[in-house]
Amino acid sequence: MELSRPEFRSMDREPLRQHQWARLQRVWQRLKESRHPLYQETIAATPDLRDWESFESLPFLNKSDLLGDSREDPSKLFTQPRQAYSRAHQTSGSRGWPMPIFDTPDDWRWWLNCWQYVLDAADVTPADTVMMAFSFGPFIGFWTANDALVQRGCLVVPGGGLSSSARLQMMLDREGTVVCCTPTYAMHLASVANEHGIDLKGSSVSRLIVAGEPGGSVPEIRRAIEEPWGARVIDHAGASELGAWGFPTADDRGLHIIESEFIAEFFVLGDDGEPERPAETGEASELVMTNLGRHGGPIIRYRTGDIVRPIWDHRLPCQFVKLDGGVIGRADDMLVIRGVNVFPASIEAIIRQAMPEAEFRMIATRREHLDQLSIEIESAAKLESTNGSLGDLRELQNAFRERLALRVEITSVPMGSLPRSEGKSKRFVDRR
Repeated sequence: MELSRPEFRSMDREPLRQHQWARLQRVWQRLKESRHPLYQETIAATPDLRDWESFESLPFLNKSDLLGDSREDPSKLFTQPRQAYSRAHQTSGSRGWPMPIFDTPDDWRWWLNCWQYVLDAADVTPADTVMMAFSFGPFIGFWTANDALVQRGCLVVPGGGLSSSARLQMMLDREGTVVCCTPTYAMHLASVANEHGIDLKGSSVSRLIVAGEPGGSVPEIRRAIEEPWGARVIDHAGASELGAWGFPTADDRGLHIIESEFIAEFFVLGDDGEPERPAETGEASELVMTNLGRHGGPIIRYRTGDIVRPIWDHRLPCQFVKLDGGVIGRADDMLVIRGVNVFPASIEAIIRQAMPEAEFRMIATRREHLDQLSIEIESAAKLESTNGSLGDLRELQNAFRERLALRVEITSVPMGSLPRSEGKSKRFVDRR
């Protein structure tokens, strides 16, 4: 008998591991029967998973392993016949061409089940009206959220193809209670609302479900969103190639991994960037994931590149592993500035504390084999000026010194000169 979501969330570790093991065995059997080319060498070396130790001896899967060698053959993950799939999306171009993402009807239902954990955490009911403030383009984005909300019985309002001001007006006209978007776009909508004299706090919106980039679990970024909206931020995490895997903790200061549907492992990285050892509780480590319900695109021990701090705490109401602070950074975005490990998400948190509504861009460069970081921020003030109008910029520069023990180069640029996006922000430019 299938257990309910509340039953899984409160399950002790041992029965949860037994549930994962049974699901994993079914995944492995399907891989053997289908002769999935991505796993043939692995299966030849380990035809049967006898115990957790044999699973943990399997090789890691990297993003490069999933990518095909040409635009004509762009992916190695989705290998079932074309007729088996009913949904098609794509990622951004990691090798100059997009990687296609396909889902079977069963896989899509699995996505929706994962999203129901997020909607539970957001206290979404059929009485809610939800504004989908994203483009409904080829990226999977909130497509699964849209269908999960319909499945739950909500009134769902699509905002694709509309300007930000038109989306806000539609949200008001439909008396929306929930908004789905990225953290970046939530702040942009607040800025547009301010320009048009719209009182978001006076609207019926009480929750914003955010995803697509780190930030929803970072206190400074949360405050920068919640204050102008007068609404609660609900964080979520997932990946196109992996699935929707995370929902917020009860205190909104982190994420839980949906361990009924995923196996999560955590590894401290060595100096070479490779997994060195399993992480202890609270250690910054790379998240490695195995999905258990996407049989049309199975992922075994996938290095996500997400840096997290896992915590196992039996006192929490949810027994799924907690990621303190959510996704705190990316392994491939990490900079080492004068001996200090710095993640773009940490930089954004400091900026949001000093200048909550400012648009900015981080630029990473390398000089004499050392990482360098500079920041462009929209402001009418200039740091080199002496006219006394520099409170925010000075406060920001001091915050970097106090929080990171670093002097960060800050350049003031004209208002409106930096790019905006309704999707993932382009605030980090890596020129290393």
